[in-house]
Amino acid sequence: MNSNIGESQNISKPPYFDGNNYSYWKAKMTIFIQSLDYNLWDLIVDGPNLPTVTLENGDVVSKPRNLYDDNDRKRVQINAKAKHIIICAINSNDFNRIRSPRLKRRKISMSFH
Repeated sequence: MNSNIGESQNISKPPYFDGNNYSYWKAKMTIFIQSLDYNLWDLIVDGPNLPTVTLENGDVVSKPRNLYDDNDRKRVQINAKAKHIIICAINSNDFNRIRSPRLKRRKISMSFH
C-alpha cells in the first residue's frame, strides 16, 4: 500500500468530530452539508423556519401538526435532517453539552461562522 494515500471519507456520512483539529472538521462539515442540500446549510446558519399560524389576536404560535400541508412537512423534514447530520457527527459528550435547543442553535450557528 502507498503510505502517501490520505484519509478517505465516506461521502454518505458526515465527518466525525473526535475533539481534535476543529478547524479542519469545520471546513469538512461545511462542505458536506452544503453538498447534500444548500437549504440545510441555510437552516443551520439562519435557524429553523418551522410552520406557524397567526391567531386572531396577532400572536404567532407553532402550527398544530394535524394542520400541516406538504410544504410544512418539507420544512419540518429539513429541520430534522439538519439535526440528524449534526448529531451523527459528534460524540455523546459533545451532544450532551449542546442538547439544550437554545444553546444548540447558538453554538452550532456560531461555530460555522
